[in-house]
Amino acid sequence: MRIKYLLPILLLCASVTARAQNVAPAAGEPIVINEDTLFKVYAGQGMFNPKERAEVITHRINSLLNRIDFNPDSLTVKNDTSISVIFYKSQMILALNDQDAAFTELNRPQLAASYLSTLKKKLGNVFENNSIKQIVINILEAVAVIVLLICFIWAVNRAFRWLKLKIIKAWESRLDKLAAKGAPVGYANRIFPLINNLLRITRFVIIILLVYLALPVLFFIFPASKPMATLLLGYVLTPLKSIALAFLHYIPNMLTIAVIYIVTHYIIKLVKFIAKEIEQGAFAVDGFYPEWAMPTYNIIKVLLYAFMFVVVFPYLPGSDSKIFQGVTVFLGVLFSFGSSSAISNMVSGIVLTYMRPFKLGDRVKIGEITGDVIEKNLLVTRIRTIKNEDITIPNASVLGGHTVNYTSTAKTLGLILNTTITIGYDAPWEQIQNLMISAARSTEGILPEPSPFVLQTALNDFNVSYQVNAYTDQPNKMAVIYSRLHQNIQDKFNEAGVEIMSPHYSALRDGNHIQIPNDYVDKDYKTPGFKVDRSE
Repeated sequence: MRIKYLLPILLLCASVTARAQNVAPAAGEPIVINEDTLFKVYAGQGMFNPKERAEVITHRINSLLNRIDFNPDSLTVKNDTSISVIFYKSQMILALNDQDAAFTELNRPQLAASYLSTLKKKLGNVFENNSIKQIVINILEAVAVIVLLICFIWAVNRAFRWLKLKIIKAWESRLDKLAAKGAPVGYANRIFPLINNLLRITRFVIIILLVYLALPVLFFIFPASKPMATLLLGYVLTPLKSIALAFLHYIPNMLTIAVIYIVTHYIIKLVKFIAKEIEQGAFAVDGFYPEWAMPTYNIIKVLLYAFMFVVVFPYLPGSDSKIFQGVTVFLGVLFSFGSSSAISNMVSGIVLTYMRPFKLGDRVKIGEITGDVIEKNLLVTRIRTIKNEDITIPNASVLGGHTVNYTSTAKTLGLILNTTITIGYDAPWEQIQNLMISAARSTEGILPEPSPFVLQTALNDFNVSYQVNAYTDQPNKMAVIYSRLHQNIQDKFNEAGVEIMSPHYSALRDGNHIQIPNDYVDKDYKTPGFKVDRSE
């Protein structure tokens, strides 16, 4: 009887709705139960617009869920000529008209049947989840998850405790072996705390990860907290998904970078092969010295890699972002301001390479430093003196000063060593020159040809300066050869009974002993007395 009076009222409401043309926006108003959208209302009805109609339907459905005796099977649908009504027992839940069906691909009875099926399924699940039995089951599942989490944490702690003990034993055994061999082991006492801290941090991270992964499981057990579980999983899965998609999208760029790198790599290998052949003398290039080969190869390699980076740069991930470009510019500015001296030395090193002022092993004098070249690179040149002092000189200083190379012509023209002595005017210059040449010829390391020669370099107030010049092909033994030459000059002059007045010597000749060692003095020599002229 109640339905008999209700249907005309619903027909009247539908008629009014059609006349009012109370149409909802295309998106529709959702019917949401426990944060789950059942369906949407697109048309108004009677005096209600779509939003108000959706609120009324939602209120009616929630009132059903609050009933202790709710049974989804009691939901039914009644179809009339112009309206379909869904009832719970005798209580009307919602009414559908042809205008509602116009927003779907179904007719009104089909749409009503679809809504009825959705209500039975969704409301049945909600009622089942809200039952005392289900709540007890959910609580037991949550307790099981918590117990399992505690077991995992306990297992992790035990595993790391065991690992720590194993490391300590292995470490102590290693230290004993090193100490037995006499190796220093003090550094181990500083490294072990670092390893211990790394283990502690790793254990802590694993425990935090286990707790974080257990929380979504706990939240997913209870229907009300399922959205929170989805949110927590999203914090992990969303970045992983983004990384995976970004990697897949980046594969074409990776292939392009790989092709560019492979081409550049083999071009560099070809240039290296040519440089090696030139350096070893397999073939020659006019005006290109063999010692230029490897430095030129290094320069070409740097230029090719720089060109490769410029070409590859647009394919790098994030290269088009403003942050990446800003950081690149900032680093470039820092490099420009902070490496001006280094760049100056590099440019000087390149210039010195092609100037060829010296090569490795040459005996040189750079400024006030004399020694053998043991290393030269783009930044510095290292010299080892005869005292085994390794001196590092910036290439800019080398280029800005003067360099003397004693080795460059020693094997072809010969290096001329020279030393000067002063002899009194009373000694014949022919005798002095012969003695100096004889001393040079008897010196080990002096070449017999070209022959040594003597130059008279100055006529001083009290003596004459004689400079002996001798050739050698052993510039790295200059100090030793000079020492031997000086020794032989002393011996030759002493044997000849000639006094060396170096640098200056003044004496009263009368009454003074001759100034040579006693071993060279004639046995019959007597010190002359003083001559006194009494004629005046």
